[in-house]
Amino acid sequence: MAAMIRTRVWAGMVLALVLTFAGPGGQQAWAQSSGFGRAVAEAAAIDPALAVFYGARAQAPLWTTPEDADRRHALFSALEAAAHHGLPTARYDAAGLRARFERLASERERGLLEVAMSAAFLAYAQDVSTGALDPKAVDAGIVREIARRDRVDLLTGFAAADPAQFLRALPPSAPQYAQLMKARLDLARTIGQGGWGAPVPGGALKPGATGAAVIALRDRLFAMGYMGRSATASYDGDLQKAVQQFQIDHGLPPDGVAGESTLAEINRSPQDRLRAVTVALERLRWMNGLDLGARHIWVNLPDFSARIIDHGKVTFETVTVVGMDQPDRRSPEFSDQMEHMVINPSWSVPRSITVKEYLPMMQRNPNAAGHLKLIDSRGRVVPRSAINFAQYNARSFPYAMQQPPSDGNALGLVKFMFPNPWNIYLHDTPSKSLFSREVRAFSHGCIRVGRPFDLAYALLAPQSDDPQDDFQRHLDSGRETTVRLETPVPVHLVYFTAWPMPKGRIEYRRDVYGRDALLFAALQKAGVELPGIGG
Repeated sequence: MAAMIRTRVWAGMVLALVLTFAGPGGQQAWAQSSGFGRAVAEAAAIDPALAVFYGARAQAPLWTTPEDADRRHALFSALEAAAHHGLPTARYDAAGLRARFERLASERERGLLEVAMSAAFLAYAQDVSTGALDPKAVDAGIVREIARRDRVDLLTGFAAADPAQFLRALPPSAPQYAQLMKARLDLARTIGQGGWGAPVPGGALKPGATGAAVIALRDRLFAMGYMGRSATASYDGDLQKAVQQFQIDHGLPPDGVAGESTLAEINRSPQDRLRAVTVALERLRWMNGLDLGARHIWVNLPDFSARIIDHGKVTFETVTVVGMDQPDRRSPEFSDQMEHMVINPSWSVPRSITVKEYLPMMQRNPNAAGHLKLIDSRGRVVPRSAINFAQYNARSFPYAMQQPPSDGNALGLVKFMFPNPWNIYLHDTPSKSLFSREVRAFSHGCIRVGRPFDLAYALLAPQSDDPQDDFQRHLDSGRETTVRLETPVPVHLVYFTAWPMPKGRIEYRRDVYGRDALLFAALQKAGVELPGIGG
């Protein structure tokens, strides 16, 4: 591979020299600025995209002549504003490039600067459009495919476009991106002004309480924009409403009581929230260029929710249970297409669950997990009395396990399929009590749906005059039935702990898997600096 890259680079250099001498006016241009052309070819040779780009244009400058002033101004303006996007500005070194331009003393220096500016442009253009990090390198559970833009196409497109307009079009156009950027600026301003004041002391506070802790709660909610200024020391109706609104915005039970979990969220610093917003901007950049679909399903893992979005509006919503916070059970992040649903599904137990959980149980008691059938490699049901479980281990156990359709099936009565390598899907569950929990991370990785039948009706509605009756007919048969969606629906499993609501306020969720913490640490390592946090 290395040899191939070197061959391509040297071929590009040879082509560049040929074009320089043979192209229209090439000999004259080379004679006038041979130091420039040689420096460009030399500097571009270390990067195949730069070598191809400059070779194709016979080393003609893009940034460093008087005629390129608009391009330079647009680039420097974009690089100097990169911090507003939560990007690693040191990666682009706008100040260093400016200083080099102002003290140019030779054509060779100009040629080297020319290529350095293109390299900075490429680094910024890719970072601001599709993210500064490789998510899979940070957390193995982020398996999202990122549509990185071709680097030669970026340079070629920029060279032919209005420079300021081209750069403005690079970041995500989703309205949530602009809202998160505004939230970032607001939080930075809050940090600069000293934050939201002192944390609220003590334990739980309830309506009717009085005293210094109530005053501290009132002052902090005022500073956060949840209520107007007042002088009372009583936990009155206005304070209760403010607490309820805060709870709604933060995914907490809206009981109006400032209990332990509510106070923990109220006492989070603006620096904490700025971290969440910064990571959310990066996550949106990873999804830039992805067609979400006019109708799509949005599963936000730390929000424990699934929504159907039709043309930008939420038309269906349900609570969910997601994967446990354990290395092999956390729900992954990716996008796919929902193709069908299975009514009265069988549950084919994943191999990992079979050998890690059920095999040890059956070695102690062959009749354990008796609701599951044992299936051999030919698909035949094998009686447990015919198996010596003690002779097998996790690697050698030759049987699969399956649960037939029933009300007690682990998948419930319907599952929603978007075939993927991780065997993740949405499904019903007989364990309904878990949906009332505040933190709902209990599954092996799949997404359990609180309103599965209503989700099925909503998905069938575009292809059925009576989706409820059609679904019920298949359900009543008791047979496993696959119902295809005539139009597949995109599904996006995402992880946003900061997300804008329609009117612009940001709702926050807890970092249940610790992924945001890992991502923010990686952004800091890459050079991202935030007010009150540093690099």
